[in-house]
Amino acid sequence: MRLRSIFLAIGLLAANGALAEAYTWTDDDGVVHFSDKPHPGAQVLDLGGTKRPRPAATKRAAPDAADPADGTAEPAGPFRYESLDVASPAPEQTLWNIEGALTISLALTPALQPGHQVRAYFDGNARMVQGTSFEVEEVYRGVHNIQAEVLDETGKLMIRSRPNRFYVQQNTVIVR
Repeated sequence: MRLRSIFLAIGLLAANGALAEAYTWTDDDGVVHFSDKPHPGAQVLDLGGTKRPRPAATKRAAPDAADPADGTAEPAGPFRYESLDVASPAPEQTLWNIEGALTISLALTPALQPGHQVRAYFDGNARMVQGTSFEVEEVYRGVHNIQAEVLDETGKLMIRSRPNRFYVQQNTVIVR
Protein backbone atom coordinates (compact mmCIF):
# COMPACT_ATOMS: atom_id res chain seq x y z
CA MET A 1 0.00 0.00 0.00
CA ARG A 2 2.85 2.35 0.85
CA LEU A 3 4.54 1.60 -2.49
CA ARG A 4 1.32 2.53 -4.32
CA SER A 5 1.25 5.91 -2.53
CA ILE A 6 4.83 6.61 -3.55
CA PHE A 7 4.08 5.87 -7.22
CA LEU A 8 0.99 8.08 -7.04
CA ALA A 9 3.05 10.96 -5.61
CA ILE A 10 5.71 10.55 -8.32
CA GLY A 11 3.01 10.48 -11.01
CA LEU A 12 1.45 13.69 -9.72
CA LEU A 13 4.81 15.46 -9.67
CA ALA A 14 5.54 14.32 -13.25
CA ALA A 15 2.09 15.50 -14.42
CA ASN A 16 2.70 18.91 -12.85
CA GLY A 17 5.87 19.31 -14.96
CA ALA A 18 3.97 18.29 -18.10
CA LEU A 19 1.55 21.18 -17.58
CA ALA A 20 4.30 23.80 -17.88
CA GLU A 21 3.60 26.83 -20.06
CA ALA A 22 5.04 27.37 -23.52
CA TYR A 23 5.98 30.69 -25.07
CA THR A 24 6.28 31.95 -28.65
CA TRP A 25 7.81 35.06 -30.19
CA THR A 26 9.02 36.31 -33.57
CA ASP A 27 12.50 37.78 -33.91
CA ASP A 28 13.53 40.74 -36.11
CA ASP A 29 14.12 38.42 -39.09
CA GLY A 30 10.57 37.05 -38.94
CA VAL A 31 11.61 33.68 -37.49
CA VAL A 32 9.07 32.24 -35.04
CA HIS A 33 10.52 30.74 -31.85
CA PHE A 34 8.97 28.42 -29.23
CA SER A 35 10.29 27.79 -25.73
CA ASP A 36 9.34 26.66 -22.25
CA LYS A 37 11.22 29.67 -20.85
CA PRO A 38 9.77 33.23 -20.89
CA HIS A 39 11.33 35.66 -23.37
CA PRO A 40 10.86 39.46 -23.62
CA GLY A 41 7.81 40.10 -25.80
CA ALA A 42 6.78 36.42 -25.85
CA GLN A 43 3.17 35.30 -25.77
CA VAL A 44 1.94 32.39 -23.67
CA LEU A 45 0.67 29.52 -25.84
CA ASP A 46 -2.58 27.78 -24.97
CA LEU A 47 -1.67 24.09 -25.12
CA GLY A 48 -5.17 22.94 -24.20
CA GLY A 49 -5.87 20.52 -21.38
CA THR A 50 -6.17 21.70 -17.79
CA LYS A 51 -6.25 25.44 -17.33
CA ARG A 52 -3.87 26.86 -14.75
CA PRO A 53 -3.74 30.45 -13.55
CA ARG A 54 -0.95 32.42 -15.20
CA PRO A 55 1.62 34.21 -13.09
CA ALA A 56 0.80 37.87 -12.46
CA ALA A 57 3.76 39.02 -14.59
CA THR A 58 2.30 37.53 -17.78
CA LYS A 59 -1.20 38.87 -17.10
CA ARG A 60 -0.13 42.49 -16.80
CA ALA A 61 -1.11 44.63 -19.76
CA ALA A 62 1.25 46.99 -21.49
CA PRO A 63 1.19 50.54 -20.06
CA ASP A 64 -0.52 51.92 -23.18
CA ALA A 65 -3.14 49.14 -23.35
CA ALA A 66 -6.76 49.99 -22.62
CA ASP A 67 -8.40 48.55 -19.50
CA PRO A 68 -10.66 45.63 -20.57
CA ALA A 69 -12.78 46.20 -17.43
CA ASP A 70 -14.10 49.50 -18.81
CA GLY A 71 -15.39 47.82 -22.00
CA THR A 72 -12.68 49.02 -24.38
CA ALA A 73 -10.59 46.50 -26.26
CA GLU A 74 -6.83 46.25 -26.05
CA PRO A 75 -5.03 47.63 -29.10
CA ALA A 76 -4.01 44.98 -31.62
CA GLY A 77 -0.35 44.03 -31.88
CA PRO A 78 1.63 44.31 -35.09
CA PHE A 79 0.13 42.49 -38.07
CA ARG A 80 1.56 39.02 -38.78
CA TYR A 81 0.99 36.49 -41.53
CA GLU A 82 0.37 32.95 -40.30
CA SER A 83 1.63 31.00 -43.30
CA LEU A 84 3.01 31.29 -46.82
CA ASP A 85 3.40 28.25 -49.06
CA VAL A 86 3.89 27.61 -52.76
CA ALA A 87 0.60 25.88 -53.60
CA SER A 88 1.35 25.20 -57.25
CA PRO A 89 3.52 23.62 -58.49
CA ALA A 90 3.60 21.17 -55.59
CA PRO A 91 6.96 20.22 -54.05
CA GLU A 92 8.78 17.54 -56.09
CA GLN A 93 6.04 17.66 -58.76
CA THR A 94 6.92 16.78 -62.36
CA LEU A 95 5.22 18.99 -64.95
CA TRP A 96 4.91 17.76 -68.54
CA ASN A 97 4.84 19.82 -71.76
CA ILE A 98 4.15 23.24 -70.26
CA GLU A 99 5.53 24.94 -73.40
CA GLY A 100 7.71 27.34 -71.42
CA ALA A 101 4.95 29.05 -69.42
CA LEU A 102 4.35 28.24 -65.75
CA THR A 103 1.58 29.60 -63.50
CA ILE A 104 2.62 29.79 -59.85
CA SER A 105 0.08 30.03 -57.03
CA LEU A 106 0.87 30.97 -53.44
CA ALA A 107 -1.22 30.15 -50.36
CA LEU A 108 -1.02 33.11 -47.96
CA THR A 109 -2.91 33.31 -44.65
CA PRO A 110 -4.35 35.85 -43.98
CA ALA A 111 -4.71 37.45 -47.42
CA LEU A 112 -2.17 39.92 -48.79
CA GLN A 113 -2.66 43.25 -47.03
CA PRO A 114 -2.84 46.60 -48.88
CA GLY A 115 0.62 48.05 -49.42
CA HIS A 116 2.38 44.70 -48.96
CA GLN A 117 4.32 43.21 -51.87
CA VAL A 118 5.29 39.70 -52.97
CA ARG A 119 8.84 38.95 -54.07
CA ALA A 120 9.43 35.60 -55.79
CA TYR A 121 12.74 33.86 -56.30
CA PHE A 122 12.65 31.65 -59.39
CA ASP A 123 15.85 29.62 -59.75
CA GLY A 124 17.55 32.17 -57.47
CA ASN A 125 16.51 35.24 -59.46
CA ALA A 126 14.39 37.73 -57.51
CA ARG A 127 11.41 39.50 -59.07
CA MET A 128 8.52 41.50 -57.68
CA VAL A 129 5.18 40.00 -58.69
CA GLN A 130 1.58 41.15 -58.53
CA GLY A 131 -0.49 39.18 -56.02
CA THR A 132 -0.33 35.54 -55.05
CA SER A 133 -0.80 34.08 -58.53
CA PHE A 134 1.55 34.92 -61.37
CA GLU A 135 3.13 33.49 -64.52
CA VAL A 136 6.79 32.84 -65.28
CA GLU A 137 7.90 32.61 -68.91
CA GLU A 138 10.77 30.60 -70.41
CA VAL A 139 10.56 27.67 -67.99
CA TYR A 140 12.17 24.78 -69.82
CA ARG A 141 13.15 21.17 -69.13
CA GLY A 142 15.04 20.55 -65.91
CA VAL A 143 15.01 21.08 -62.17
CA HIS A 144 13.64 24.40 -60.91
CA ASN A 145 13.19 26.12 -57.55
CA ILE A 146 10.65 28.67 -56.39
CA GLN A 147 10.43 30.57 -53.10
CA ALA A 148 8.34 33.60 -52.15
CA GLU A 149 8.28 36.24 -49.44
CA VAL A 150 6.00 39.08 -48.41
CA LEU A 151 7.39 42.54 -47.69
CA ASP A 152 5.59 45.34 -45.84
CA GLU A 153 5.32 48.97 -47.01
CA THR A 154 8.84 49.73 -45.82
CA GLY A 155 10.39 46.67 -47.49
CA LYS A 156 10.74 44.72 -44.23
CA LEU A 157 10.39 40.94 -44.56
CA MET A 158 7.06 39.74 -43.09
CA ILE A 159 7.12 36.02 -43.99
CA ARG A 160 9.00 33.66 -46.31
CA SER A 161 7.92 30.33 -47.81
CA ARG A 162 10.01 27.21 -47.84
CA PRO A 163 11.96 26.58 -51.03
CA ASN A 164 9.98 24.43 -53.46
CA ARG A 165 11.76 22.19 -55.99
CA PHE A 166 9.89 20.87 -59.04
CA TYR A 167 10.73 19.33 -62.42
CA VAL A 168 9.77 20.11 -66.01
CA GLN A 169 9.79 17.40 -68.68
CA GLN A 170 9.10 17.67 -72.38
CA ASN A 171 8.11 14.83 -74.69
CA THR A 172 10.54 14.29 -77.52
CA VAL A 173 9.06 14.01 -80.98
CA ILE A 174 11.12 11.86 -83.32
CA VAL A 175 10.81 12.97 -86.94
CA ARG A 176 11.75 10.40 -89.57
